[in-house]
This record gives sequence, C-alpha cells and structure tokens, in this order.
Amino acid sequence: MRRRRVQALVIGSGAAGLAAALRLKALGVREVVVVTEGLQHGTSINTGSDKQTYYKLGLYGDEPDSPHQLARTLFDGGSMHGDLALVEAACSDRCFQHLVNLNVPFPRDAYGQFIGYQTDHDTRRRATSCGPYTSRAMCRALIDANRAAGTEVLEGWGVSDLIVLKGRRCAGAVARHARTGRWLALLADDTVFAVGGPGGLYRDSVYPAVHNGSIGIALEAGARAQGLPESQYGMASIRFRWNVSGSYLQAVPRLVSTDTAGNDPREFLNDALPDPDEVASLTFLKGYQWPFDVRRAAGGSSRIDLLVHRERCERGRRVFLDFQRNPARFAFSRLSAEARDYLVRSGARQRTPIERLCAMNPDAVALYAAHGIDLHRDLLEIAVCAQHNNGGLAGDIWYESDTIAHLYPVGEVNGSHGVARPGGAALNAGQVGAFRAAERIAARQAATGALRLDEAEALHVAAARVAAARRLLGGTRDWRADRADLRERMTACGGMLRDAARIVAAAAAARNLYTAICRDGYPSAAGNHGLMNRQLAFAHWAYLSAIAFQIESGTGSRGSALVLGPDGPVPEAAGFRGQVLETRFDGRRLRHRWVPRRPIPPATDGWFETIWARFRAGAIYPKP
Repeated sequence: MRRRRVQALVIGSGAAGLAAALRLKALGVREVVVVTEGLQHGTSINTGSDKQTYYKLGLYGDEPDSPHQLARTLFDGGSMHGDLALVEAACSDRCFQHLVNLNVPFPRDAYGQFIGYQTDHDTRRRATSCGPYTSRAMCRALIDANRAAGTEVLEGWGVSDLIVLKGRRCAGAVARHARTGRWLALLADDTVFAVGGPGGLYRDSVYPAVHNGSIGIALEAGARAQGLPESQYGMASIRFRWNVSGSYLQAVPRLVSTDTAGNDPREFLNDALPDPDEVASLTFLKGYQWPFDVRRAAGGSSRIDLLVHRERCERGRRVFLDFQRNPARFAFSRLSAEARDYLVRSGARQRTPIERLCAMNPDAVALYAAHGIDLHRDLLEIAVCAQHNNGGLAGDIWYESDTIAHLYPVGEVNGSHGVARPGGAALNAGQVGAFRAAERIAARQAATGALRLDEAEALHVAAARVAAARRLLGGTRDWRADRADLRERMTACGGMLRDAARIVAAAAAARNLYTAICRDGYPSAAGNHGLMNRQLAFAHWAYLSAIAFQIESGTGSRGSALVLGPDGPVPEAAGFRGQVLETRFDGRRLRHRWVPRRPIPPATDGWFETIWARFRAGAIYPKP
C-alpha cells in the first residue's frame, strides 16, 4: 500500500468537488489532491435537461429579493434546517458570480442584468440556465481553472473507505486503482466528500450510467445522515438517460404506449383522462411541474407520472413521447390559458410538437440527435426515474459532518434540501457547500499552524480497511446479480410509490444482502465493482430502513413519494415538515430519530463595525 500525505483531500470531481478544490487553492491551501474515478464520470458533467436550471437570488429588473426571502422559500419546502437555508441563500449570488467570472455563459441583457424564469417549487424568477448542459459547462470551466491553479487530480481510483480515527476524526481515505489493483492511503488533515447522489441504487434511473455514488462509505463509517427518504422522481428518457422536463413537455407531444415489441400503439392517457383538452394542458404543465409531486397526484399534472408508471410497471408496456404528431383531437384554441399564453410568448404556435420544440429550444432537439435519436422521426422511450436525493449526510453551516470531524460532505451527498426544493437549487447548494467548506478548512489550518494528524494511527486504520477489502475480493458471489437485486428492490419499494405493507420486509432483505456480501465476498476479478457493491448494499439498506421508519412514524405521502396503505394512498400528516429525520449507524444497527428543524436565524439590522470586527478576528468560524 502506497501512501500520500496532503493538507486537503477532495473525493469526487463533480461541480461541487471541483469548486472546493479551486477555492482551497485560492485560499492558500497548497497541497490539495482530487481523487476520482474520472473527470468525465460524474453526474455533473453528464447530466442536464431541456435547459438545466441554476437557482439563485433574483438579479433582474425591479423584482425584490433578499437572502431572507430566498431562505424562506427553501425552508418552506419542509424538513430543511433554517440556518442552512439562510447560508445557501446568502452565498448564492457570490457563488453564481464566481461561475460567471470563470466564463460559464449565463444569459444577461445589454445592461448586465441576469435574466431569470420561474422553476418548480418557486413563485419568483430566480432560475437561470445556459442550456441543456449547464452543469457540464460549470465542470469544464472548473476543470480548466483547477489546471491553471495546479490542482493535482488522481484519476482511475475508486475510494473504498474513509480513514476514521478513534476520536471520530476523518484522516483521509483509502483507494484502489481500477486497472492495476494498486492500493493508496491518502492521509489528509481535511477531507471534502463530494461523491454525488445515490445513482447506482435504482433500476429506473436518470443518473448517468457511469455514476454510482458513494454515500454508503460514509454511512458505514458512522456519519450521520438526514432526510434519506426525500428523493425526487420524474419522467426521463431511458435509451439515453435525460430528464424530459421543460420544453420537451411544453411542446405538448403525444404520449403513446406499445407492447414489448413496439406494436399496438395507444394514446393511453385518453383512457383515464377522456377530455382531450385536459390531456394536452396537463402535458404542458408537466414541463415546469416536472418532478412527481403527491400534491398534484389526484387532480393535477402528476397524474401523468402515475399513468406512465402504471402502463410500464403494471401493464408491462413501453411508453414513448411522440413529437411528430399532436395528441388526439388537439386544438391550440382549447389549451388552458396558461399554456396558450406561454406558447404564444415563446413563439411556439407551430403545427406539430417537433416544430414547437425547435422554435422554443433547438438545443433540446440537437442534444438527442447527438446521441443517435432524431426526434423528427424517432419515438422517445421514457419511464418515471429516480433523479435526485434531497437527503444525504448531515453537516453544520460550514458543511462539516456533525459526527465525523474534518469530513465535509458537499454537493448532492449533503442532505440539506428537505422534502421539496426549487428546481436548480442543488447546483447552488453544491457551489455554496464547496465555498463554505474550503473557507472553513483554510481558516482552521491557518489558525492551528502545525499539522497535528496522528499518521501512525491513520496508517494503522488504513491498513485494516485495505485488509478487509482484500478479504472481500476473495469470495464467490456474482456482483452483477447483487447489483441488479438491490436496484430492483430500491425501484420497487423505495421509489415514487411506497407500499407500507412491503417496506419492512424490503429493508430486512437489504440488510441480509449487505451481510451476505460482507461474509461471502466476490472473486478478485470483480475488482472495484465488488467494493462498490458493498457500499451500495449498505446504502440501500440505510435508505430503505429510513423509509420504513418514516412510514411507520405516520408521515404519509409527501414530496415525491406516494405511500400506499391498505385503503389506498395515505395522506400527509401535519407536523412532520417541521422535523428532520436523522439516521446513523452505530456499528451494529441503524438508528433513526426525528429532531425539530432549526429555524431561520432572525433578520437583524446588523451593525457594520461590529460584524467587521468579528470577521477580522476570525470569530465567524467555530473554534479549531
């Protein structure tokens, strides 16, 4: 086992991890190393939508906004701590302007004002975009800036374990090279954990196929999590994984289903929604009400998600968007006033859906063409897919884990969002978390002077973790079968529809799978796939256990998850949005508890000289 000693280790190379590394270098932390499976392997650089949204403080015209108003919107989504909401609001403009200064091309007018639009779960025009690949543009700009700053990036490595010392202090990580099988202990004074969301947990997923996520590593090490059940689901294409939000649905395509061979096409929405005007108008609304939302499941646009799910999962049929033809009996004059006004203002009154889509967003059409799908002639196969986890690891207002010191979860792996979040808030949260973690690390390292990591203990822990990993790669199980098993279980029991009668058994089966993997292991040829399975199995146990606890607590349906009881959908129970569900592994079992969410810190007039003095003295940071 080789070893490296660094000041700051960044695990993961998505937009949040790259921003943290760049900011650490800018703040004078010299030895910064990014370890990653590959710069092209994360969600940030491989995902998007029709016009991928970045959510921030309003910066256009005379529309009033403030950090506290934005924090209130974030907080009102439910089960989000108020101090985190204020941090993500207050730092949003700073982080956004940093990306602008790195030449990410967010649109602005001749006066320099950044135009915005309204996104889901918001009532203001705070959202912006630079096209389908906003997060890819962010990553590419951050990669270039890190290269210019001299940030060292180790590609091809899979992190298998965190190095956690007796005092619950993170001291880095151990990693295995995917091709050579070599082991490396990366000893670090501070570790930024930017591994993304749990993309590898679901069969029906819009996460890029190259991204699995590694939250299980931290959960297994005892890092506290919060809000694990609060995921987001929505319609996405499955041949090429991509959200079909925004203009894809605002163009009002036809939804059809076929048998497994692609025959017997039917406009299945008409069976449940016999009014053709309602079919077309609800299809339009799904554009900016894209995530499945239980509040819209009975009489709103989320009925479409349920009907797509029923067609695929209960009737065994395939579902497609057809952009060449309008829905049956479509007439522009019979659309809802909201839909007509939007299409008129967007210059999209053309005859067919593909013509309307080309008028509103030609890049959305070109994107599929670049992946071999011509929307002018091809049907686009879709499913309701897992898209984002609003929960994740718990951290303080500097994004440091509250149970493992010197570990900073940032990006989607940080569970700051709660039940519902405005579209694009995740990109903002990742940049804010990166800035806050880097600032805290730099301030602490400057204040403590000499580095005080116990290298002997860290190497001892690292050697023990490598020995356990080697034992795991001396077994007999089929890693592909286990991966398919856990993904099937998560989609069936931990997805958009959650059956209260099945969830406890599903959580028990998940624990049994994790136990069997640790006991029986995989052949050495499984390599990093086997190591990935161990943490994915642990994560899927933690998620399903948290979902079971939440359902047993009586929360009912909320957010993007519809709970099914013996008499049908279970309504949401009042009060739980004022609480946050915490989950932690104590070495033997997973423990869950509800805690009151922290309020938004009160708005005050402040006093410049007082705050300036505290800032100059470094009093804004926790004591080292």
